[in-house]
Amino acid sequence: MRTLKIFIFTLGFAGIMSMPSCSEFLKEDPYSYVGMDEVGNDDDAVNLWVTGVYSKWLDDMARWGNFPRLLDMDCDYVSGPDWAFSNLGAGNFQGDEVPNTLWNGCYNLINRANVAIERINKITGADEAVKENGLGEVYFNKAFAYFLLVRAYGEIPLFDKSIDEGASYNQPRRSIKEAYDEIVRLLEVEAIPRLYKNTDPSFQVGHVCAGTAVALLAKVYATMAAASMPAGAELTVMSGPSYKFENDTKKLVKPIPLTFTKKVVSGYEVFDYTHCYQEAAKWAGYLINHSSEHDYGQYGLLDYDDLWTKSGYDKIGNGQEHLFTLRTRSGDEVYSSGVLEWYNGIDNGNGVVQNGLYIGNRYHWYCLFDDDDYRIVDGVKHRFILSYQDENENNKGGFYYPQELKLQATGYDENGNKVADPVAPFNDGRNYYYNVSNECLAFTNKYSDVTDLTQKYSDAYYPFLRMADVYLIYAEAKCELDEYNESVGALNEIRVRSNAKTYSFSNKNDLRSKILEERAKELTLEGDRRWDLIRWGIYVDVMNSITGTNNDGTTAAYDEAGINKRRDERHLLFPLPTSEVSTNESIDSNNPGWS
Repeated sequence: MRTLKIFIFTLGFAGIMSMPSCSEFLKEDPYSYVGMDEVGNDDDAVNLWVTGVYSKWLDDMARWGNFPRLLDMDCDYVSGPDWAFSNLGAGNFQGDEVPNTLWNGCYNLINRANVAIERINKITGADEAVKENGLGEVYFNKAFAYFLLVRAYGEIPLFDKSIDEGASYNQPRRSIKEAYDEIVRLLEVEAIPRLYKNTDPSFQVGHVCAGTAVALLAKVYATMAAASMPAGAELTVMSGPSYKFENDTKKLVKPIPLTFTKKVVSGYEVFDYTHCYQEAAKWAGYLINHSSEHDYGQYGLLDYDDLWTKSGYDKIGNGQEHLFTLRTRSGDEVYSSGVLEWYNGIDNGNGVVQNGLYIGNRYHWYCLFDDDDYRIVDGVKHRFILSYQDENENNKGGFYYPQELKLQATGYDENGNKVADPVAPFNDGRNYYYNVSNECLAFTNKYSDVTDLTQKYSDAYYPFLRMADVYLIYAEAKCELDEYNESVGALNEIRVRSNAKTYSFSNKNDLRSKILEERAKELTLEGDRRWDLIRWGIYVDVMNSITGTNNDGTTAAYDEAGINKRRDERHLLFPLPTSEVSTNESIDSNNPGWS
């Protein structure tokens, strides 16, 4: 598929997601100028219903800035200012409404999908292929919403039909197995057979296609597989103390390899992990090892230079990489997100960050890479200027990153001796410096290619699913199935693309750990790291391995930016919104540890 252009049109009705409970936000209210029965009875009508489903990812789910950042903030390698991370990012999942965006938004989308399915099935004047593909797109969106929900909340309600069709608001939570059975059915039975391939003449750029659903199905199976794998497998993660004080100066500490023992994730014991990995390898392999027998279109990895460009998002060429992407429109307040502001920063027109640049990666993450890896050479901001550093005309400043750039950025060596002049781009007359705080993190360049960097409502795109993920799923599945050559080959495809050294197999535990680490590097700030740690059963242990040594010698559970990383078992699941527990007659308690 091509990445979805969910901003093109919207239907003339909207769910009221801001209301406090399911009984109030799941009902569709038609506007006066067009009702649900006035959409039409032809191909255009099908497309309008489909677009109405896509639109829910933005209005209201992403437009207020809570989503998709809530997928990224609670993990080991991500940090930022304490005011932004003090609740969700610091383990207080009930401290504000940010996590509720996922629950309310996904169920609003699911209800819209159920309405669309019912209405599209009644259309008699559309071309049958258009109608079938439209249904496939809607079923995919429904499956993806359920996948986000079950990972975050565990047992969840399932809706077979919309509230308008008579579904009760008071749906009970269904088991994790029932949720995954429904996700697999929606993808394998309802979506994949119906969807266009990205090579079909009728395929619309910006929509999902058969390959998108195949990729998600592989990811679903990999999630079930890792979570259900018996306890005892070992994974090594680069972690440990993040900072210490020397002579009253806060210093960063390089990560060390720590080995963690896998636990089975509660609720996933019922799955056969070998079968799930076989299915993950099979479906991922269909996209990687294209054949006429299993032809879902053309897919592959982009050159790194194209990967995060606007043109790259829609590029097929010898194979398409971006499979499912949250898109926004420049200057549109409704069909917008906070991606540019939170991850990249809004520019003042002169290269100065006026607002934002709040979410970045920690030094431990930066230390994972080979020195010449494009993902840190080009993928990280090494020079950035915040607005307050630009106010003093006689002493303008800026930041450099990482700390090892001190000589190039300032001309001073580690002993404080002036030994050279700053080099480009630091030789512009500004005073550049570094400090151990939320101001100096490994901020990404992934989301910087927008039409207007000064525009709060930008057209920054957020990748939910791409082929790099599929390659790493394939590598993981083949590793656990003891097919090491194929596993290493897929892993090295990602590394070669980024100019990293290729990996040679040593042992299974090391390969497993390298694949997990590669996911942390390649898919950073794409909504995956927290969920990878959870499905492997090491989330709590990894988070609690992050410490810092204070000036008085005491140890704290904080990273270098001052964010609390201490976690316990209750943090494995998000809490249901309090309003859901209090109003849904079929749910009488929250997830363990949450009120």
